[in-house]
Amino acid sequence: MWHNVRLLNMLANTLIALSMLAALAVGARWLMQRPMFALRAVVIDGNADHINAATVRADAVSQLRGNFFTIDLDAAQRAFETVPWVRHASVRRVWPNQLAVSFQEYQPLATWGDGQLVSVDGELFAANLAEAEEHGKLPEFSGPPGSEKEVTSRYYDFVKWFAPLHMKPESVTLSARYAWSLRLSGGMQVRLGRERGDNTLALRCQRLVEAYPQVAARWGNQIEYVDLRYPNGFAIRAAGMQFLNDKSAQQQSN
Repeated sequence: MWHNVRLLNMLANTLIALSMLAALAVGARWLMQRPMFALRAVVIDGNADHINAATVRADAVSQLRGNFFTIDLDAAQRAFETVPWVRHASVRRVWPNQLAVSFQEYQPLATWGDGQLVSVDGELFAANLAEAEEHGKLPEFSGPPGSEKEVTSRYYDFVKWFAPLHMKPESVTLSARYAWSLRLSGGMQVRLGRERGDNTLALRCQRLVEAYPQVAARWGNQIEYVDLRYPNGFAIRAAGMQFLNDKSAQQQSN
């Protein structure tokens, strides 16, 4: 081999190339660690009505590790998504020492349980209730664990079904036995019971909507409670109603 000039030249060139690559790697590593590439700022893009710099700094920026070159963008995304109100965060580098973050906020629809909120997509999240209700009180949802999307979907149905009465649900409850009840604007409680088929709830609501003008003509805004679980009708309770036992009824009739 030592007498093969061509092979020796190739070996020498290979060693030189490897040495140059090693030197470049060391130089690049040295350059990447220079203070000029330390992260200096986080730029927030997009609409972030409920997200402020102080919260981002306290909850997310303190978790960031590395500089412009070495920071793990996936880890940074997860850190920013721990900030209240953040549904999704998108993170990118901005030369030479910044991060740009685009936030997608949750849009609150209702409260859920003890201190949680439900988004318009039926997702649970935690945030300041006072901020969520800055434009008005939110409806109240409750249900078994994991049922928030189902309750949200039914809420939209109830809004549509009771629209002819100019009433909106102020609370929607799904019990542990999966029976539905709600409170409409004005305070009327409506008990719907369990779903027996695809159209069970729709038909029960329709029954009330169709009969409501006659019911309201008799009781006005005194109706407190409606039970729609009956197969061919419903029961109501109004503020002015009297409930008599058989003896009392006989005395009043005399």
